[in-house]
Amino acid sequence: MNKLKIIIVEDELIAAEFLKEILEETGADVVEIIDTGKEAIEVCNKIKPDVIFMDVMLSDRISGCEAAIEIYQYSPESKIIFLTAYIDEEMIDYAAQSNAVSYLTKPYNKAQIIATLKLVTTRRDSFQNKSVKKINKIYLKNGYVYLTQENRLLKNNKEVELGKTGLKLIELLSKQPNISISNVQISIYVWGKEVNDKTLRSLMFRIRTATDSELVKNVSGTGYMIQSEV
Repeated sequence: MNKLKIIIVEDELIAAEFLKEILEETGADVVEIIDTGKEAIEVCNKIKPDVIFMDVMLSDRISGCEAAIEIYQYSPESKIIFLTAYIDEEMIDYAAQSNAVSYLTKPYNKAQIIATLKLVTTRRDSFQNKSVKKINKIYLKNGYVYLTQENRLLKNNKEVELGKTGLKLIELLSKQPNISISNVQISIYVWGKEVNDKTLRSLMFRIRTATDSELVKNVSGTGYMIQSEV
């Protein structure tokens, strides 16, 4: 079986080397580390890698999103994974425009990197078909549907009442289904600061009480994950 051919586009060398080390542990071949959008376009169009890990913010005037759009025109088979420090509606729009298949939020860990790589290389419909082409609806396990534009969770077309913080957490997890999100990332996204484990567990309890207990999964040692439709 041929090794996955991967290019990393990241202007922070330490972050790029960390990512490279993890990817090579999986047996992938990281053929280039690039720090500008201009070079990313040139190299990716020439090499046509299997996967591109693309930082959204780069060191030149061409952003990762702009580079991704250009690369897709010449190498549509290359799967692009965005690297970003935050998640918001604009980020999702960029993913849709550039045909990115997934994204990792910083700081990411080894488990998230491996899970994301496995997801995008084994499931053709994982992000592109479910989250980009149908951006307003993310289909989750056991018949749940998260409506991104309206910030609502439904089951069998009925509203699931979770409250403001509960929906904020569901929003974060739903936009990265099947990928573990750390407690720190969850805390910052939901509350705007780090909170203690008791506060987070209390919120998780309320969510699980209002939904199927297996919708949100506790991933030991890494955080929480929401499961997409099988």
